[in-house]
Amino acid sequence: MIASVPTPKDRRGLVQDTAARLRERVFACAAEERIGALPELAKALGVGIVTVQQAARILEHEGLLTVRRGPGGGYYGQRPDAAALERLIVAFMRVSPTSYDEALDMTSLLFTELAAAAAACQDDALQNELRALLDNITICVAEAGVSAFESAFQNLLFRMVDRPLFEVLTRVTLGFSGSLPSPIFASDETTHDWWIESRRRIINAILARDAELARFEAERENRRPVMRYVKALRDRRAQEDNKTCGSDGP
Repeated sequence: MIASVPTPKDRRGLVQDTAARLRERVFACAAEERIGALPELAKALGVGIVTVQQAARILEHEGLLTVRRGPGGGYYGQRPDAAALERLIVAFMRVSPTSYDEALDMTSLLFTELAAAAAACQDDALQNELRALLDNITICVAEAGVSAFESAFQNLLFRMVDRPLFEVLTRVTLGFSGSLPSPIFASDETTHDWWIESRRRIINAILARDAELARFEAERENRRPVMRYVKALRDRRAQEDNKTCGSDGP
């Protein structure tokens, strides 16, 4: 009896299945731990060497595996780099024209929850850092600009809130929305004064360790202005689309 030749679809399924099993082995080990040599893994997984190599390439791209050669060589488990993950997701979002709106929406929503979570921080040293940042907000904005202050503020909030996934999601959306020009916070003096006062309200609520007040202020002073801007963007885009459709003749 002649064995059937696996189709490309079957082959892809085998490689994906092997990658999934290999991934579980990596998660079961500590970072940098050797999970085996190529022949060992092929035997343990019950597949051919080529299949293991193809599955390993998938995990290498995911940042979960590295190959070392020479004495003691083989496959070693890794942990994905958060910065690389952020860059990958940002690149994915750049191909969609609506991603900017979505990123602003998500950023403002995540910031609201981040402020509320930071209010629960019981670390007095971090609270003092936040107080010092508040005391110097006018000087910081005047010398370095809004973006520099916002970056310092966000980074401090991440330290006050030990939630890695929350941080990655926030950094991804912040990184994407910050990669494109936005006139939400214009450079005129009136807008700067309003923005500084909005940050003062949010920070004072966090320093008071009042999570509900921090959420309220972040919603009022950050999310609502951002969402008004997003709505204006969408309305303008819809008007431009209507004009384009109306100008199309036979």
